[in-house]
This record gives sequence, C-alpha cells and structure tokens, in this order.
Amino acid sequence: MPQKTRRCAFYTLGCKVNQYDTESLARLFRERGYDVVDFESPADVYCINTCTVTSTSEKKSRQAIRRAKRRNRSAIVAVVGCYAQVAPDEVASIPGVDVVAGIRERGKLVDLVEKAIQGQGPVVEVRGGRPGGPFEELPLAGPHAKTRRFIKVQEGCDEFCSYCRVPYARGASRSRDPESVLAEVQRFVEAGHREIVLTGIHLGAYGRDLGKLGNGVRPDLAWLVERVHEVPGLGRVRVSSVEPLDVGERLIRAVAGLPRVAKHFHIPLQSGDDDILAMMNRKYRTSDYERLIDRIREEVWPVGITTDIMVGFPGETDERFARSREFARRMAFSRMHVFAYSPRPGTRAARMGGQVDPATRHARSETMIALGHELALKFHRSLVGSREEALVEGYEVGRGVVRGVGSTYVRIEFPGEADLAGELVPVSVVAADASGVTAKRVLQQEVAKEGSERLGEK
Repeated sequence: MPQKTRRCAFYTLGCKVNQYDTESLARLFRERGYDVVDFESPADVYCINTCTVTSTSEKKSRQAIRRAKRRNRSAIVAVVGCYAQVAPDEVASIPGVDVVAGIRERGKLVDLVEKAIQGQGPVVEVRGGRPGGPFEELPLAGPHAKTRRFIKVQEGCDEFCSYCRVPYARGASRSRDPESVLAEVQRFVEAGHREIVLTGIHLGAYGRDLGKLGNGVRPDLAWLVERVHEVPGLGRVRVSSVEPLDVGERLIRAVAGLPRVAKHFHIPLQSGDDDILAMMNRKYRTSDYERLIDRIREEVWPVGITTDIMVGFPGETDERFARSREFARRMAFSRMHVFAYSPRPGTRAARMGGQVDPATRHARSETMIALGHELALKFHRSLVGSREEALVEGYEVGRGVVRGVGSTYVRIEFPGEADLAGELVPVSVVAADASGVTAKRVLQQEVAKEGSERLGEK
C-alpha cells in the first residue's frame, strides 16, 4: 500500500514578518511531500510560529500547543519563532512540545520534525547569542489565496528599546538582496496578487548593510519602493511599519507622487510623553514626531497614518498618560494599535522602578482604545466625497456587497458581485462610521475622463 501523505498545520502569532516566515516554512513542508492543512484540522505535525513581544503572545503560544495535542495526541508539535529563540528551555519544558527550532534553524525545520517522527525527540536546536550573518533566504512562499502578499525584505533590529526582546530573538539588522526582492514581487504579481506589502523587523533600516550597486547607488527603503513600483503589472505596493526617524523626504515623495504606492504610513509612536520615550530608549521626541506628521500631510492628502501606542510603561504616571493621550489626539491618527506594557525577562524595563499595576494598565488601554475609535471615525468622515481605490477581498451574498481595503488602509464596503474579488476598484466614498466607509463604484470611463482633464490642465 502507498504511504499515507503526512499533514502539517501552522499557527502564527505576532507580526507580519512571522506571517511571511510561516508561508515560507509551509512551502518547505510541501516540497517534502506534506499536505498543508488548516490548524483546526487533524494533522500529523503542528508548527507554532511564536512571538515574544508580550506575555499575552507567549500565553497564546502555550494555548496553541495544548490545542494541537488535544486534536491529535500522537502529532509532532514543533515550536519556532522569537519565543523559541529567547527561551528555548522554557518552551521545551511545555508538555507536548517535540521540536524547538531557533531563528537560524528554521531552514531545516522539516529535518528536525522528521527526527522527532523517528523517535529521536525531543529535538531542541537553538544556537545561542544574537542571530546574525547574511539575510536568510527561505524558499519563496507558496500558493496563497489572499489578494495581498507580504514580502520580507529586512530582518533583525539594532535599536534595543528598553521593553523589547526582539533584537535578542531576531538578531542584527540585515537586508535582503534587492534582486531577490524584485524577483519575488514579479512572481507574485504574475500569480495575480494585486497588492504587495514590504515588511521587516526594522524596515526603515533596509539597505544600511548593503554596499553600493554597480551604478554607484546605495539602496534604501525609498529606493526599493521606487523599484517595486516599476514592476510590470503591479497593482499597488504598501510599506508596512517604519520608525519615525527612518521616514525621509524621498519616501514621503514616493508615497505622494507614485500612483501605485499606497497613501498610508504606519509609524509607531509608542508614547506621547517625552519622559517615557527617553526611558523606552526611543531616539526621537514628540516634537520630532509631530514635525514628521505635519510634513507628510503637507505632501500627501488624503493619507492614512496608523500607529502603535503602549500604555502602562514603568514610570507612566497619570499625568504622563494624560500627555500621551492628548498627543495622540492631536496627531489625529486614522487607526491606533494599543497594547498594555508587559515585563519581558532580560529587558531593562523589567528591572525599572515604577511598575504600573495590571488593573491600571488595563484601564489605560481601554481609554486609549476608545480614543482610537473616536479618531478613526473622524478620519473616515474626512474621506466622504473623496475617491479611493478598493482592493476587494470578500463578498457578502445576502447583502450583495463587497469589502476591501483602500489605499489609505481604510475598510471599504460597496455594492458589487463576487467576481470583483482580487480587483482594484475605483470608488467614491459616500458615508462613514468607526469601522470604515461605504462607497459607490466609479466607472472606468469617468476615471479616464478625469485623467484626461488633469492632463489638459497641465
């Protein structure tokens, strides 16, 4: 009888980089003859790609391990990612874990899993010290149903914010070869993906470790965006999270002037209080941040500006929290990702005095989230009457509407049919609420006419 094909399922926590890594790991298993199935399905191997940014993410990792073992007690459970890198012994001690692989061991994950299948486990392969060396080229990610594709172009971080373990888990900053990036973009564009999202751990550091190209140009993030924009058939390119000090004039001009670059910046703030920023080892102040946001809005409108904000950092008094909240209000973000500080072992922040109690952290989180909803509604209302371009991602049969995401990273709903899935559709915004906007389609002839009129004005 032919041998039964083994099934492998993945569960991903954390950032967009982890999502990209998971897709690449899934391809490694496919190439070795495994069927990749949904995590909720029975499988022979469960891979959990972990995060260590918060204690909540580590808790979710442990919960995923238990869920996998409940589905199939004889399954192999492999744990990879940042939590596995910084705390391998802790992860290996979790009941049910068969394989622990570090950041530098991901490329041989299938071999490690098959060792465990053969009874050679538990298998723990995590090299100590900060990961480094050249950018690790995992296989190009495999087939994917989504209309947007994340492409990792940078790995690691050298910033060492006082609350963060990621530099220890991901290692030194290193950039992917630009030709490799462009080849992957071209492959996904040819496969029909309409939006490419460039991502990395410290994305704005892209190119700093690369030498000059043959033409004497030293690549950076803005240069890479310009090159991706030139790929034939591209629908749209979006830049994911970029630190405030990495957003330069050339990147702003690219977002403003290149038609296929999304009108959106995600720029982490973390705190709107200068004392807290200093204790976080963030190398900018609120005045720097405010000047940057003002400059972006001078050049680009409409533009979505989203951010990350932490509450409850050690030393955050009621007064400092109030300053942070009011600064966020003044920045008028289009969306805020709010999270409460949690102590990370081995970080300076975990040893600081002035730790904020969990109840206060939770209350401040709820307050900041409420502000985020208020600001989102204000931004969405500002779009009424404007044009957007919706990348259609879903269709609701009962209501006859499609849903997607706009250039400004706003959720858009408008009347349409299922065959619009995956298309970039020009729309006019007609109404708004806190969750997004509703719109109506703009016919292609209207778009062409407006384009001709603008050319005539010039």
